[in-house]
Amino acid sequence: MERNVGGLDRLARGIVGLGLLAVAVAALVADRRGTAVATGIAAAGLLFNATTRFCGGNYVLGIDTTEASCSRE
Repeated sequence: MERNVGGLDRLARGIVGLGLLAVAVAALVADRRGTAVATGIAAAGLLFNATTRFCGGNYVLGIDTTEASCSRE
């Protein structure tokens, strides 16, 4: 898998992923299993993207937010 997630995009995915994970845990404690499952899956996806620096959606759309693709001239 070629990296296509970087910079602020990666940071935002990590922060939102952790926030969704907290919501999933709170929903599980409140016995709202459907909400817990849905937010848990979303959190897992975003945290996977932030960790591996690869996003299938970005790949399909041809988006690359890694630092290597940004010119700093």
